[in-house]
Amino acid sequence: MEPFKNLLSPALVDGTSALLQVRAAALGLRFDAVAFAAIAKAGLETLEMKARAMQICDALQATLPADFGTAATLLEAALAPPMPDDAVSAPPGLHHGLRGWVLWPVGEFVARQGQAQPARALAVLHALTQRFTAEFAIRDFIVNHPALCLATFERWQHDPSAHVRRLVSEGSRPRLPWGRRLHALVHDPAPALPLLRTLQDDPSAYVRRSVANHLNDIAKDHPALVAGWVHEHLPGASAERRALLRHASRSLIKQGHAATLAAWGLGQALQGMVALKLAPRRVTLGGALQLALTLRSNAGQVQRLAVDYVVHHVKADGSLRPKVFKGWTIELLPGASVTLARSHVLRPVTTRRYHVGRHELSVQVNGSEVARSAFTLALPHGRAA
Repeated sequence: MEPFKNLLSPALVDGTSALLQVRAAALGLRFDAVAFAAIAKAGLETLEMKARAMQICDALQATLPADFGTAATLLEAALAPPMPDDAVSAPPGLHHGLRGWVLWPVGEFVARQGQAQPARALAVLHALTQRFTAEFAIRDFIVNHPALCLATFERWQHDPSAHVRRLVSEGSRPRLPWGRRLHALVHDPAPALPLLRTLQDDPSAYVRRSVANHLNDIAKDHPALVAGWVHEHLPGASAERRALLRHASRSLIKQGHAATLAAWGLGQALQGMVALKLAPRRVTLGGALQLALTLRSNAGQVQRLAVDYVVHHVKADGSLRPKVFKGWTIELLPGASVTLARSHVLRPVTTRRYHVGRHELSVQVNGSEVARSAFTLALPHGRAA
């Protein structure tokens, strides 16, 4: 599989250089394509993804017109036609103009150079997001020009382009992955809530997905707020809104947040018996742990149950760190029993360091632990991975 970082390649730099030179000439401007390519490609293939984007941005800073307004006009003239509303990524190639991943460094250029002309810069980002995304670039403007951005978002939430409407939600997410953290909105998400209220019923699934992720971000710092949002907006909701609210609730449901579980009718403790089996009891890193969970009801009514499992990974100091994994949502009939099975692969990932030793696995039903067992993790060479 081609490394993700190669989306910003020397060939893409060459295409961008040639395109900017042609569009600059059409505007009566000079663009030093040779200097741009030399700066952008210097050691590019040794760099990771974000570092490549920043280096290409450095090249733009060195070669685009010094006046930001003039540079903005050139960049807009070099853009490809907008993507359709239902497209989540631009097609490859620059023969129609700038689009796709090269617009990450272009957006970074706008964020660096456009702070003194924020209204003009936001107009450029309005155009960029229709060919890629401006969710990273716009965050510096939210920090430095919050009132202007809020007023702009109030207009953009009704924009004809789904990509622009999505930017309202995605760009203002307080904890956007890869993006600058918006500490003011982490502390107080209130300015964004009226926008999310409008966009949660947007006709575009692309926009609604962003709203769900934004609410899930808020839930990390203000769980009661999001639980209250679900209680308010779930009754009588359309299928589309229910799906959005479910996705927005996912972290709180996995955590067993009582008010959120209650909103989804999952607040009652299990009435019945539980049996948990794990096999094998000794697993080598890269192997799989098989779990089988049997639930037997002794209730006189149907029980709606959210069943998740938690792997308690051992740390270097011997303590345990829990990680919740989504399991099943079921309806258990009176007096009935059901067996749920899952294969859990213990595969190395960049976000987790595994250690040998005794690990534990617990099961929670509607947020309450109902069973726990243990297994031993072994590494191929007996070392931490």
